[in-house]
Formats: sequence, structure tokens, C-alpha cells
Amino acid sequence: MKFKIVFFLALLIGQPLFSQEKFDLIIVGGGASGTSAGITSGRMGSKTLIIEPTTWLGGMLTSAGVSAIDGNHRLPSGIWGEFRDSLVAHYGSQQAMATGWVSNTLFEPHVGNEIFQSITQSIPSLTVSFQSEWKVAEYSEGLWNVAYLKDGKMIKVSAPILIDATELGDIAASLGLPYRLGMDARDEIGEEFAPEFSNDIIQDLTYVVTLQDYGKGVDKTIPKPANYDPAEFACACAHADPISDNDPTLDCGKMIDYGKLPNGKYMINWPNCGNDYYVNLVELSPEEREVELEKAKQASLRFVYYIQHELGYRNLGIAEDEYPSKDNLPMIPYHRESRRFHGLVDFTLPFVRTPYEAPSPLYRTGVVVGDYTIDHHHKKNLDAPAIDFIKIRVPSYNVPLGALIPENHPALILAEKSISVSNIVNGASRLQPVVLGIGQASGVLGAIASSKKLQLNQVSIRDVQEVLLNQNGYIMPFLDMNPANKHFQAMQKIGATGILKGEGVPYLWSNQTWFYPERLVTEYELVSGLKTYYSQFDGFWGASGDYLTLGKLEQFLKMVKPELTWEDLLKIADSEGLNIDFSADRKLSREEVSVLVDSILDPFSIPIDWDGSIK
Repeated sequence: MKFKIVFFLALLIGQPLFSQEKFDLIIVGGGASGTSAGITSGRMGSKTLIIEPTTWLGGMLTSAGVSAIDGNHRLPSGIWGEFRDSLVAHYGSQQAMATGWVSNTLFEPHVGNEIFQSITQSIPSLTVSFQSEWKVAEYSEGLWNVAYLKDGKMIKVSAPILIDATELGDIAASLGLPYRLGMDARDEIGEEFAPEFSNDIIQDLTYVVTLQDYGKGVDKTIPKPANYDPAEFACACAHADPISDNDPTLDCGKMIDYGKLPNGKYMINWPNCGNDYYVNLVELSPEEREVELEKAKQASLRFVYYIQHELGYRNLGIAEDEYPSKDNLPMIPYHRESRRFHGLVDFTLPFVRTPYEAPSPLYRTGVVVGDYTIDHHHKKNLDAPAIDFIKIRVPSYNVPLGALIPENHPALILAEKSISVSNIVNGASRLQPVVLGIGQASGVLGAIASSKKLQLNQVSIRDVQEVLLNQNGYIMPFLDMNPANKHFQAMQKIGATGILKGEGVPYLWSNQTWFYPERLVTEYELVSGLKTYYSQFDGFWGASGDYLTLGKLEQFLKMVKPELTWEDLLKIADSEGLNIDFSADRKLSREEVSVLVDSILDPFSIPIDWDGSIK
């Protein structure tokens, strides 16, 4: 994108450079992460600007038409949970959105856009500039100077912090920041399932189509597209369960109902001999990208014609009231993969599969949660090395904050799909609720850094996590709790310290990590966790495998806080709303222990490094 900067700097020669409006935070891209970041920072009081090229907000959820949510049904974290609640209010119930079998939450793209627009318009400190193309983004002497084109006029703005929420990481790339693109080499990234050698093959993209059922007897068949060959889609109706060994079954109705939306609409986003399309356009110029995207559109139109003409669904026509586009197709494609920049930490497979046994405790730094399995689309590129994704089973996971911060820039935040993540793990972190969460964490990080005048690597991880928890966000992927629980934050915090650990379970398409709040705690379990934080337990061997009692907990807590009395302990338990009988031999659950340890010792406030180590 360097040609952009050179060309438009030339246009600006002779003009007073950057006599512009000042913001606390600039976000380039009003997609899933950019919208979420803007909502978050605006609500925190930061003067925020979103620069968005289309007239919509929401990106892949709306402008790209991917309006069937993948994952996080039981992890309604932060803005994702708020967005889903708004959808429920619009459609009347959660059940009213369970229309297609691919998801629990399906909706019409324009409804999603309307929800995001309504939220953003209610935030006084947030400005959204639609139909705006960024042209210049420079950082100098602690300030971003940005120029964007709107209505033929060059507008100049500045801010101390910028979020790259573009679909393909174009801002960071224009700055020359190093990145990975395509599949990582096994030894380079440290993932046993990666190919032996790296390559530039990214996931297939899709130009989604939204169809409308116009009723029995109505023929909405489109004109036959050029180069149409029904053989291209011959196996589209063959549906196989990827977690079983059963042979595919031919069921065209099931293929169509995959993305059935409310109000008789259908999301056509089908990977098996469908409208996935392979092209690596990331490093192409905007003009070259448009040429390739037109080819992707034509592939989708050929698939629509196949559905109508060959399969007989002539009543399903392209929806004419969904998108503000001349061809009634989404404004942008569904990009599954972007440049992946080098961050303060790399989020790779070991930290997802076995977070408590990984090389460093990155889970302590988590700011985003996800539970969808690692899912890659490579069927349209026969040269893509085979990776056995069936064997890469993972539990639910959290994304470390350091993956959102470039290792070599003090004031740029990475969002959308451009975070520091491996190619394989991107197959999970690219999904809608996670990207919304990346945006929310980016907004918090940016607002804190801007208000405190800090470089991003100077921001406290725990401060970011604390704000996210106050915004009903999850920092640990525990599915057996939610923000409505009065002790949610205490369990999330103790989980994020690792004093009490979760139990991960790879499970179908919605992976799990359980905290088991009602499970009893053993003395040894608690002391093993406390030992990491408090030197008083070094060499201590006075904890048995017996279940922990209130009396024994008092003894352990007094090793750190000798001034604690039994009366103090009982008062704290009562003030925290623990409904327990206050006897010394009372056995304690993980929820109760979390609340008492959090309230009395507050280990969550102990600073940690970007790799999760205690400072």
C-alpha cells in the first residue's frame, strides 16, 4: 500500500499538512472488530472516529452477509452478548433465530447493521465516517496523522492511538511492519500439524449470496452466467459429518437449509463444491483486488444458477431488499484470512490445546474467548497441503492481549484477523464472536493507552481485563458461568491467575472449558495454586488431599495476611453474599474459595508480563 501514501502525499504538497481535528482514538475499518472497538472506546469516554468505506457497520456479520454466528452460544461475552440480545429483542426469541442447522443464531444482515448503527448513534463521543477511504496513515512524535477521502474531499485527523481494523491489515502493511501470510512452516511456528514448509496459500474466501423465497410457482432464475458448467457443483448436495466416518449423504434440502435465515431468506455460504473461491489477493493493489473479487462474484452466481436451474429451487431468488448495492450482493467478500503480524506474543496451537501446559501461561493474559473448533477452508485450492484438522481437537480458549500489539510499534493496535496468530489457530480466531471480542479488547486497550498517555506495551494487562469484566466480558472461557452470576468476576479472576484451573474438553463444534463452581476444593489444589504467587508457601508441605474447610482456609490465608481473624473471614463471607454456615469444618466449593481468595488476597492485582509470568 506504499503507492497510496506516496500518491496522496504528493496531492498534499503545498498545503498545511494535518491541520486536523484531534481524536483520542482512530479506527480504520467499521467491520466486526472496528465497530466493536468504537462502541467500547466511545462508551469509555474516548473521542473516537471510525473510518468505514461502506454505508454499513459490522463487516463480515453484515456487509459480507455471514449472518450465521459460529460459536460462543454459551459464551455471550461483552458486545457479542449485547448484539445477540438485540437480535433476540428484534425477532422475539432465540428460537426464532435457530432457523438453519449451521448455527443457533441466524439473522438478516440488514438487521445486524441496523443494530450496530443504533448502538453507535447513541454514543456522543463516537463519530462514524461512512463512504470514506483512508489514504494516509503516518505516525510521528507520538501522534497519528491520518487522511481519508470522503465525498471528493480530503479530511485530515489525528490521534495518539490507531486501530487497524481493515479486513486485510492494510494499515500495518503500509507501515512496513513484518507479517506472515499463508501457511506456517512446522518448525518455524512450533506446531506439529503445520506443513513442513511454509507457503503463501490462504483460506478460500466467499462472496456470500442472500436468497429470498419468493413463493411456490415464482421463477426467479437468474440469466445463465458465463462459463457455467454444472460439473463445478456436482458434489454440492453431498453432506458428510466431519467428525464421523460415515459416507456423505445426498441431501440438497439440507444443503439449502444450512444457512436458512428468518423471514424466508437463505445465506449461501457453502464450502463443499459450492461458492468458496480461492484467490490470494492480500498483497494486490485495490484495482487488482476488484478484478479478482469480480471472479469470486461470478463463481457465486454460477452456484446460484445451479441451485435454481439444476436443483429446481427456482423460487429462491437473490434478495432485492437486503443490501444497498446495485447487484443486490454483499458489499464485501468474506475474508477468512489476512496478514498476520508479529505481536508481543504469538498465539499458537500449544496455547489453545493445552493452555496450562504451554511454554508460558498466556491464558493469564486472555481478553477474548472462543469455543468454535479450528475450521479451515481449502477445498478450492488443490495445491494446499493436506492438514488433518480432525485430529486438531481443542477446548474453548482465550486470546492473549499481547497478540493485539505489534512487537515494533508503540501506538498501533492489531484487530480483525490481523493479530499475531498462527495460520492454523486463525481457523478458530477468525470467527464472528471472537473478532467482535478482539474489537472490544482493542477499544479498551486504546482508550486506556490514550487517556493515560502510555505506549501500548506499558498498559497493565490486568487493567484491560478488569474493564472487560466490568463490561460483561469473559477473560476465561468458562462456559458454566455468566455475567449474571454475582460471583462471575471473582471466578473469572481466580481462573485468570491459575490458582484454580479450568478443565478443557474438545467437543464437536462448540468446545468447552469447565470451571465447575460447585465442585469441592482440596487443600493441596489450593496451596499448589497459591504457591505460584506467594513465597510463604515455598517448601510448604502441610496441605493434604482432604477437602478444604473454612477453618483450613483461614490458616492458609493467614500465612499471607497474619492480621486476618476468624471474625474478619466471617464478615467478608457474609458481605460477599456467600450463603454458607460459618463453621470451621464447612467444606468449600470452587466458587466460594474464589470469592474469599479474591476478596482477601486479591491475587489478580499482582502484575503479570505479556507472557503471563508474574512480574
